[in-house]
Amino acid sequence: MIGYLAYSLAGHDKGRTYLVIDETENYVYVVDGQMRPLDRPKKKNKRHVQVIKINSRCTDIPSITNEEIKYLIKQYCRDIKEVK
Repeated sequence: MIGYLAYSLAGHDKGRTYLVIDETENYVYVVDGQMRPLDRPKKKNKRHVQVIKINSRCTDIPSITNEEIKYLIKQYCRDIKEVK
C-alpha cells in the first residue's frame, strides 16, 4: 500500500485524501502535506482507509516533499471532478 493515495473512511478526518508513506501489520501512516506533513504522519487503522489504486503509484517516497504530496492530491481531486 505504500505510495498509493487513500481515503479516510472513519474518524474526524473522514473523507480526506492522504498518501500512504509507511505500513505495519495493522496500521498505515498517512500524510497530506498540509494538516499532516511528513514530519507528523497520522497513524490509521488499515480498516479505516480505502486505497485508491486507479492513480499511478508514487515510488520515490523517501525523496518526496510536502509540496509534491499536496500537488498529487490536488491533481487527483481535480481529475475526479472532471470525470463527474
